[in-house]
Amino acid sequence: MIDRLLERIDALDNPTVVGLDPTWEMLPRGLREEQLAAWGKTPEAAARGFLAYNKIIIDSVADLVPAVKPQIAMYEKYGLEGLRAYVETVAYAKEKGLLVIGDIKRGDVASTAAAYAAHIGGVEIEGAFFDPWQEDAVTLNPYLGRDGIEPFLRPCREKDKGLFILVRTSNPGSGELQDLLLADREEEASGEPEPVYCRVGRLVSSWGLEAMGSRGYSRIGAVVGATHREQGERLRAMMPHTFFLVPGYGAQGASGRDLKGFFDREGRGCIVNSSRGITAAYQKDPRFGQDGGAAAREAVLAMRADLKEARR
Repeated sequence: MIDRLLERIDALDNPTVVGLDPTWEMLPRGLREEQLAAWGKTPEAAARGFLAYNKIIIDSVADLVPAVKPQIAMYEKYGLEGLRAYVETVAYAKEKGLLVIGDIKRGDVASTAAAYAAHIGGVEIEGAFFDPWQEDAVTLNPYLGRDGIEPFLRPCREKDKGLFILVRTSNPGSGELQDLLLADREEEASGEPEPVYCRVGRLVSSWGLEAMGSRGYSRIGAVVGATHREQGERLRAMMPHTFFLVPGYGAQGASGRDLKGFFDREGRGCIVNSSRGITAAYQKDPRFGQDGGAAAREAVLAMRADLKEARR
């Protein structure tokens, strides 16, 4: 997965991933009205609207970006119909040649973790194999330790799947835990205590050695928020073989100039997510009216140009 992602980023000269995190309010007015007319005020109307709009976005940017990242919670909210829209979104994105990062942020142990690992490992029933989710990679919460990660390692190695593990997240309150200093560790050469996010980063880096790709990066990556510039630069120095999934660009305030230290010396090593900044771009620019696809394409082109400066 990581080699294919690197190849697509190089081919398109664009380390952008489009977050498909729809809300009912985000959908263009005409599309909402169509779904209400067909399905009434029901979860099915919302779910079918999400799928229809996702297809518009995917069609508009598939030749510009290497991947999309649907957030499963936005679909789960609407129950079975929402999950159906999620699965069909993933399938449609793959038909268009895109890699798919399932933003599921699971975290558990034992048989529950093994069940979650079916997101990338698939399932067997009496010798028959099925891949119901079809994701190329997923996001994980590491705060149960290796026990929560172990079931996902095998599909990384054997099925060329990927992981992006939360290390330093972009939300404002993340520092309440992730910046806490650890006193129960061997001191660094500087003698300074290490924050939690660095300890997690070291663990992710060590787990990554078990699933290396052929181009210097592991299939086990890290989520590192764009809104924490200094921490991102520190983690890049600590984790030279770990690919970063970077949220926080655009709507959360970060721009390309904040990310220069997140990339490696060759301008690789990251894929940068934008969700609302792309999928809801039409709401901020009257030139596009209700044309979400055209606005999304324009937003991706602008983001590609901004990130190109950061990669130099």
